[in-house]
Amino acid sequence: MKFCLYPLCPNRVQAGAYCDDHGGPRQAWQPSRPVVRVRGRALQRMRRALFQREPLCRLCVAAGRTRIATIRDHVVNLQEGGADDESNEQPICEDCHREKTEAEAARGVRRGRGALKSL
Repeated sequence: MKFCLYPLCPNRVQAGAYCDDHGGPRQAWQPSRPVVRVRGRALQRMRRALFQREPLCRLCVAAGRTRIATIRDHVVNLQEGGADDESNEQPICEDCHREKTEAEAARGVRRGRGALKSL
């Protein structure tokens, strides 16, 4: 048993949850399912195959630019339910990756604020 995730709450609950006073047994700040990520040699094979199929940044090509892709990116990020497989990957450049990551982080912050307001 651990303390409720609500700040300064003395109630004890299952790990990673809120007490009944603060929203019940729902989980906080966790995806609906565990994030499973490809690693090691399998990841390197996937990266190599992706860049051989599509060497240019997909987002730049859509915007009329030509840049070499250096990052294997998830179209739908893993925290939001995307799969770590070929159907959910895209090659992008560092600039596009930075912009996309900032937008995803902002969505995560908004989701977090919504969870806090419901308490």
